[in-house]
Amino acid sequence: MSSNPSVTVFEGHRSFRLRLILSTLSGKSIKIIKIRSNDLNPGLKDYEVSFLRLIESVTNGSHIEISYTGTTIIYRPGIIIGGELTHNCPNSKPVGYFIEPMLMLAPFSKKKFSIIFKGLTNLTGETGVDAIKWGLLPIMEKFGVRECLIHTIKRGSPPLGGGEVHLVCNSLIPSPLTIHAIDIPKYSAIRGVAYCTRVSPSIVNRMIDSARSVLRNTGCEVNITADVWRGENSGKSPGFGITLVAESKRGWRIIAENVGEAQSLPEDLGELTAYQLIEEITKSGAIGRYQIIMALVFMIIGKEDIGRIKIHKSEIDEKLIYALRDIKQLMGTEAYFKDDADEIDGDDEFMTLSIRGTGFTNVSKKVA
Repeated sequence: MSSNPSVTVFEGHRSFRLRLILSTLSGKSIKIIKIRSNDLNPGLKDYEVSFLRLIESVTNGSHIEISYTGTTIIYRPGIIIGGELTHNCPNSKPVGYFIEPMLMLAPFSKKKFSIIFKGLTNLTGETGVDAIKWGLLPIMEKFGVRECLIHTIKRGSPPLGGGEVHLVCNSLIPSPLTIHAIDIPKYSAIRGVAYCTRVSPSIVNRMIDSARSVLRNTGCEVNITADVWRGENSGKSPGFGITLVAESKRGWRIIAENVGEAQSLPEDLGELTAYQLIEEITKSGAIGRYQIIMALVFMIIGKEDIGRIKIHKSEIDEKLIYALRDIKQLMGTEAYFKDDADEIDGDDEFMTLSIRGTGFTNVSKKVA
């Protein structure tokens, strides 16, 4: 059956989640081969197997075949049904790894999504819960998904985790709105949260003070909240971190976040994150680097109309190129980049990315 020409074949573990999400939304079967075939430990990692289980839980009729070595999988998607469930995430990835792709499926489900994720809430180099709450949910609002909430019930710092996060999506829409984000936002306020679990609350204040001293020069209103977790709700490990968000009056947001490592100073972490936020603002168009993939997915499955977003040239990285290749292979849609330097008074640092929607309709939704 795997030789069926209707199965789209991909190679390697790159964009693993995106491929499965696109397959589920388009209803097309995929086969992924050579997953870490040259590694000493070949095949799927524990978090990828956990993600497959999650996909299986929120869909009905999905069929997953994994080869004996774990280097090949075949996925035949079913209908997105959502519902209420609890998912235990392995401590190798934070809950954000699982929540992010669920946000792309939740609005097109048969029933409302209500999932409790258990595990790490933040991890270095990965999207944390606060970044999703403040960075991705506002982007979803732009596409017409307004009733989506994330509640942090327990914070779980690495390495042992013990956190709990509740994702609720009450907004079921037939298809996303077409977006035209071609103006560079002007950021008027900087907000943030500095949190700690099972350590002295003074650490939070030290992070806030050092971040404020850097951001004071921006001229923006700065408001960073202290979030101290104690007792049962503070997870199983001590830890601290900070998430900063620049906000425009029209609701566009740029995020920078960091998690404290062993022997790292809270002052250094606050200062580093503040500088990263400033750099991210200067190197972002209408949306930030970590928001682009979600925006692309919603643009592709939108109405048969052309959506446009302005991006900074530095945002066109390897991850984006590979994502666009996967999109072309599964959805048959190509993105068009237009250099703004060609226009009168155009800025040579920015490009406009245009992509045509495929006219997706939510087949999972009950017909009224």
